[in-house]
Amino acid sequence: MKRITSLAGMAFGLALAGHAAAQTPKGLMEQKTATSGTTDVAKGGFEKVTKPADQKEATELKLSAGGLLATGNSRSMAATGSGMLRLRRQLNEYSANIAANYGRAAPTQADDMQTSVSNIQGRIRYDRFLSEHWSLFVAQSARKDRFQGLELRLNFDPGLAFYFFDEDKHRLWVEAGYDLQYDIRENDALRVAPAPKTETRHSARGFLGYENNINEVLRFHTGVEYIQSVQESRNWRLNWDTGITSAISNKFSFATTFSLRYDNNPLVGVRKLDTLTALNLVYTLL
Repeated sequence: MKRITSLAGMAFGLALAGHAAAQTPKGLMEQKTATSGTTDVAKGGFEKVTKPADQKEATELKLSAGGLLATGNSRSMAATGSGMLRLRRQLNEYSANIAANYGRAAPTQADDMQTSVSNIQGRIRYDRFLSEHWSLFVAQSARKDRFQGLELRLNFDPGLAFYFFDEDKHRLWVEAGYDLQYDIRENDALRVAPAPKTETRHSARGFLGYENNINEVLRFHTGVEYIQSVQESRNWRLNWDTGITSAISNKFSFATTFSLRYDNNPLVGVRKLDTLTALNLVYTLL
């Protein structure tokens, strides 16, 4: 399990090419992966009246990328990238996210470069809003992570969400539901620690999220997820994502994000805690 910091070296050149005034868009979005970046912020203050749930519409498509390259006495390279699509049509919301992280390193000149980070993940979700504050949702996610010993992890998550407030400038909400997890483990991990090739877990899931468009160029988001097995008490996981984004033009933003993944009962030889810190350039297509 490794930790990387991805620095977007190409960001400043791209930023200086744009002369449009910074803006951040139309509303607060679905929960992000650690490298998913930012959303725009509507102009005006917190006094803006929230639209009724059946009048809200939004279309968003964003891409982000970052990288690091070091040579000399030690050598390392790392890359991170992600994409996000969100569609809101009256009472229906659709979202999709994908993210990948990869890194290689050699601590001395005599060492060969070795892979130190390798994971890819994706997620799709559908929400049906019942009212201004309540929605039903179903989500499906997939993750491949070499250093967690996962050839594939599938999670199916239906549930109910309650929004304490859901405004153009900020929102606070909770989610509760069921989590079905199906793991297919890497053969290399099983050679180190013999275990079943596949495992299925049934769990309860809770989530707390908050997003705030602080001003026209700055946005903060955070979310904590807790998954507790209903079959065995030691099987629980905690996920935390947080980040700050800053607009540098009408299309480009910087995103500084931190992601924590804690598995209380991983495979033998696999550490319980993973963290990822990233600095990315985000490009807003829509």
